[in-house]
Amino acid sequence: MPSYTAPIRDMQFVLHEMLDISRQEIPGYADLDADFTAAILEEAGKLSSGVLAPLNLTGDHQGCRLENGVVRTPEGFKAAFDQIRDGGWTAIDVAEQYGGQGLPYLMHTAANEPMVSANMALNMYQGLTHGAYSAIHIHGTDEQKARWLPKLGSCEWTGTMNLTEPHCGTDLGLMRTKAVPQEDGTYRISGQKIFISAGEHDMAENIVHLVLAKIPGGPEGIKGVSLFIVPKYLVNEDGSLGARNGVACGNLEEKMGIHGNATCVMNYDEAEGYLLGEAHKGMRAMFTMMNEARLGVGLQGWAQSEVAYQNALAYAKDRLQGRAVTGAKNPDSPADPLIVHPDIRRSLMDQKSFNEAARAFTYWGAMLIDRSHKAGDAEAEAMISLLTPIIKGFLTDKGFEMCVQAQQVFGGHGYIEEWGMSQFVRDARIAMIYEGANGVQALDLVGRKLAAQGGKPMMTLIEEIKVFCKENTEDADFARDFIEPLKSASKDMQQAAMFFMQNGMKDPNAALAGSSDFMHLMGHVCLGWTWARMAKAAQAGLDAGTGDRGFYETKLATGRYYMARQLPATKMHLARIESGAAPVMALEADAF
Repeated sequence: MPSYTAPIRDMQFVLHEMLDISRQEIPGYADLDADFTAAILEEAGKLSSGVLAPLNLTGDHQGCRLENGVVRTPEGFKAAFDQIRDGGWTAIDVAEQYGGQGLPYLMHTAANEPMVSANMALNMYQGLTHGAYSAIHIHGTDEQKARWLPKLGSCEWTGTMNLTEPHCGTDLGLMRTKAVPQEDGTYRISGQKIFISAGEHDMAENIVHLVLAKIPGGPEGIKGVSLFIVPKYLVNEDGSLGARNGVACGNLEEKMGIHGNATCVMNYDEAEGYLLGEAHKGMRAMFTMMNEARLGVGLQGWAQSEVAYQNALAYAKDRLQGRAVTGAKNPDSPADPLIVHPDIRRSLMDQKSFNEAARAFTYWGAMLIDRSHKAGDAEAEAMISLLTPIIKGFLTDKGFEMCVQAQQVFGGHGYIEEWGMSQFVRDARIAMIYEGANGVQALDLVGRKLAAQGGKPMMTLIEEIKVFCKENTEDADFARDFIEPLKSASKDMQQAAMFFMQNGMKDPNAALAGSSDFMHLMGHVCLGWTWARMAKAAQAGLDAGTGDRGFYETKLATGRYYMARQLPATKMHLARIESGAAPVMALEADAF
């Protein structure tokens, strides 16, 4: 059975040595000293390794069952979910007035990481609820907040988001679910939604669905979409549960992975619903959930890569196969461990260098969200909007790739279910698809985000990288290993962006044909910049003589690997982008 240990030392390094969170001028951050965050992360790690991880294979093998309209989750899931709920883990950043701890979103993100690595399918039940909480918290009326937020924050009730219909996924303007207004101010919701994660289960008293639907007579297309709160059970004035609402799970999807999470077909038959936010402005409210969800999905990509890497590393150190080409490293045994072989080292370094940079980049993204929401920083809001497609798209593409590399370390055993590596690959695969497939993320990045506010967020990112490079050229070794590769990659990113500016208007296909390449090019630049920032922090740790020399030296060596072996991929992506649309669009449809 696979094992998992939360990488607390690295998490703490990112929080306190790279991001220096307790000195940030963000409300609530001054209280986040190293002892406080360590206490939280260590307990989250214990829960994850001791309770959640042992249930991961169980959830994969048993899956969920639909029995007489009720979904039964895998054995042990309910008891584990009770422990998550009772420990207050669902309410880390929930407002204190609704029963939460009121900590920054960054701490929710960091504490969530080990739970996702340990059991992604189980963690999704609370993750989706957190998104529903956030949407109501931002867009709901005072009455709606009072009614729904305390129970959602505690996960006594769980939440979902209902977008997709059988005939429309990304193009939500085609949806047919309707919401008919009633005299009492409620709406009657009718229609069918598919791919609804956690749409029905046996782990909470009530399920609060946030449902996109069209009010008859509204504008056509996406401009006519509204968002509604539709509970499984109606709620009485005193807060007690009332009659069953007109919503039911019609079927469970048979999926490639995340078997422990119920992915439901949801049928709405004149269910009572309540408008959330303004009529015909549903996408504005839904994107509150989706932007948060996309950071969470990006985390899923590399959190699965992290647990896969841990197991691949252990296997590589234990499995005896062949001899090192430079001479036996284990002469008293019939063979050397796998880790002596350069190609195994390359694979493990790919995984390690990606995981550590992805963690730091995502934590920084969570800090930008806090800076935006807690400090009202418009520039931070614009920056995280620009980076969200990178966090969601690039990190899940690469996270899946790293899971496959970890599986490959096991050779034939990686293909055998009892070793558990197959599950990490299968579970990670969904992160590239849901909450906006990665091709759509790339289109959003190139088609909308680059030009947002006249290109100001992108120019701000480029300028911040330039300033960092200028400020860190005095150390010749650091400049050679980190600054020069970063400058080169950043120039590739600027050249690609210029290509889009020069060609996008006259030939839109030229821009869109290169969108996925640009997402990856920009992703590498962002991780390269992240590695340079981590390397600077690690060098400062070495210079301070803290006694953790091995950690810092390993961090620097891992960063050098990324800069030398991964960051040069920007030149490949640039060449593809500059080839334009012609190679992509050359064939007529019937020639494929």
